[in-house]
Amino acid sequence: MSGVHLFAQKKSDLHPKIISLPYTPVEGVTYSTKENRYFSKIWDTEVITNTVKPEIWIYEPSKKVKNGTAVIIAPGGGLYAHSIISEGIDVAKSLTQKGITAVILKYRLIPTGKDAVDEISHLKSEGKKKFNADVQTMLPHSIDDGLNAVTYIREHASELGIDPQHIGFMGFSAGGAVTMGVAYNCVEKNRPNFFAPIYPWTIQMPVQPNAPKDSVPMFIACATNDPLQLAEGAIALYTSWRKAGYNTELHMYAKGGHGFGMRTKNTPSDSWIDRFYDWGINEGLILQKD
Repeated sequence: MSGVHLFAQKKSDLHPKIISLPYTPVEGVTYSTKENRYFSKIWDTEVITNTVKPEIWIYEPSKKVKNGTAVIIAPGGGLYAHSIISEGIDVAKSLTQKGITAVILKYRLIPTGKDAVDEISHLKSEGKKKFNADVQTMLPHSIDDGLNAVTYIREHASELGIDPQHIGFMGFSAGGAVTMGVAYNCVEKNRPNFFAPIYPWTIQMPVQPNAPKDSVPMFIACATNDPLQLAEGAIALYTSWRKAGYNTELHMYAKGGHGFGMRTKNTPSDSWIDRFYDWGINEGLILQKD
């Protein structure tokens, strides 16, 4: 099924093509609240919550700059929400300006009430056991959504004007855990051609000692002062990929905190996406317009 979601048609948005992904409902998980998009004062950004049915939003660059590369983007939000602006739509805007077809992945989320951000804020401090259990229940299904997104883009590469061997997968925080899960579980048909986990949630998706066989290059960005203490996990991920002999680049910024995404923090982390683009071009992973 394809179409355009009405709630996605906001002045701040581009106008994506919306594609539903196949999925099987998670046994024992029920949703009592409808999918919702709202501004979270706690996170100071727009979020989407209670995603039951996974889908992708495809953002096309102009024909003048389109280069045949695609990047799937998995926003963060602790699997309770999608931080849809700074880790989604704003990323898509930047990539399309550089000729890249940007594909936002709305993977399945943990069911919550009306304000998921408020819930996750309390659970992290008061209900860690339930929070961790809910995340570990949903994460494998969110990863499946990521694998299905790669399959769809590759199978429809011709009609989308994409080179099927130039598909990247980028994720932020919880979306970074999804990215890692795709890296650890993909096979030939759904293996991206490069990965870009940005401050990946290695607490919930621990780094495996050895990188998988037949994997692909990886770009990693994180901040030393990440309050979730994700710097060590990012370094471990880099080390495992490097030891396996894969092309790997790590940018560990002294400052930037957690969730810097496309936010302006007036620190060097503000330019991480330019470093990603430089890396992709230099390594031949991102195509250049003829």
